[in-house]
Amino acid sequence: MRHRITLRVGPVGFRIGSDWHALIAALDALYRDYPRPAFADYSVRLEAISPWRRWVRPSVRVAGDYWLADASPLPLAQGLLAAEMGMNLQVALGHRRHLLLHAAVVARGDRAILMSGVSGAGKSTLALMLSQRGWRFLGDEFAMIDPDTGLAHPFPRPVSLKNESLSLIPEGYRVGPLLTGTPKGDVRHVAPPAAAIAAMDQPAKPALLIFPRFGFPAALTGLAPTETFMRLTQASTNYVAMGESGFQALTRLRAQVPAVALDYPDGEAGVAAVEALWEAL
Repeated sequence: MRHRITLRVGPVGFRIGSDWHALIAALDALYRDYPRPAFADYSVRLEAISPWRRWVRPSVRVAGDYWLADASPLPLAQGLLAAEMGMNLQVALGHRRHLLLHAAVVARGDRAILMSGVSGAGKSTLALMLSQRGWRFLGDEFAMIDPDTGLAHPFPRPVSLKNESLSLIPEGYRVGPLLTGTPKGDVRHVAPPAAAIAAMDQPAKPALLIFPRFGFPAALTGLAPTETFMRLTQASTNYVAMGESGFQALTRLRAQVPAVALDYPDGEAGVAAVEALWEAL
């Protein structure tokens, strides 16, 4: 395409092309500290839905190596969200080198906490708040588990904060533009700390699984292995496609890592509960 950028996030390289220079410039600014590899694993195309829609009511269609034929285009003002969706699609539909879990991941030393939940569970906000308290940020979209070693490999994309969470953006963090009126509400992308990007080739061993739920009275429940297994299968986008190696990686994670369900009323309470659980390990 006319305008393009190549980025590496953890073990994955992306080539992103766009019909609009401004969108590539915004990605270049947000991903300023990320490597620019010569080789890309996946391609994303951010293209106009018709030639004249490049200029008149510009509208972005997400395409690439993998795409959803019935996905609705987004207005150009929400182009960063379209780029995020495109990168997520390539990994979710095409990646087979790691077991994928929809989860945020933070680490201390060489041990990691995986926080998995549905959209709105608060895992992204918790991960960003923990990164302010000395935790290493490994990612907030996918936990990438090596099927051979069981280690979690970092995938530290910019954090996508939404609506009420926007007030929790840490001072001094690099942010993208405010995107209003998106299908997810108001959205702003927050680049992770530079130290997290610099350490994104350093995996960590999963030590705790947390299934958080935001906006509920504080409660902590241990999970039986069968319940943990069910939740992990719901959180994974590719364990079936990986076949035996994916199944073994998931069952090993379930067998070796303790799991809890955590309800919390607000971010500060959630962070305190996560750190208390860590101290109790």
